[in-house]
Amino acid sequence: MRAGLAGATPWFAGALLIVAVDQAVKLWVLAVILEGERIVVTGFFNLVLAFNSGAAFSFLAAAPGWQRPLFTVFALGASIVIGLLLLRHSAERRFCAGLSLILGGAVGNLVDRLRIGHVVDFLDFHLWGWHWPAFNVADSAITLGAAVLILDGFLQHKNERRMA
Repeated sequence: MRAGLAGATPWFAGALLIVAVDQAVKLWVLAVILEGERIVVTGFFNLVLAFNSGAAFSFLAAAPGWQRPLFTVFALGASIVIGLLLLRHSAERRFCAGLSLILGGAVGNLVDRLRIGHVVDFLDFHLWGWHWPAFNVADSAITLGAAVLILDGFLQHKNERRMA
């Protein structure tokens, strides 16, 4: 277990860095943007302040409140499972990079839920009349981490086929 912890330390540190950046940016957004305010940055990107009681990209945000404890328990459980996977597979760089991104994002949003009861979203992209739901650094890390895990799965499968 000690060897696993030593090998996994960089992955946990990466997740902690994501949490720190996510929380710092959210604190800045809360200090400078009013709820519902829109700061135009480019023709396709705005900064906004939106509170999301749902999951990533506002999934179930309109539910009457049962989702908060559900998402809190889910984030805690996922964080424990991811932590164990990082300890067991710390030498698998691509796999652990994806897990570290997901862990950092999950914990970043969990901090919001526990601290203020909802997640702070602020990145607002739109193009040609299409508008993506507002999101944040944590959501971005989760999405990127999932993409890295998918890539890792494809590359791992390809390597196994080549060796067979």
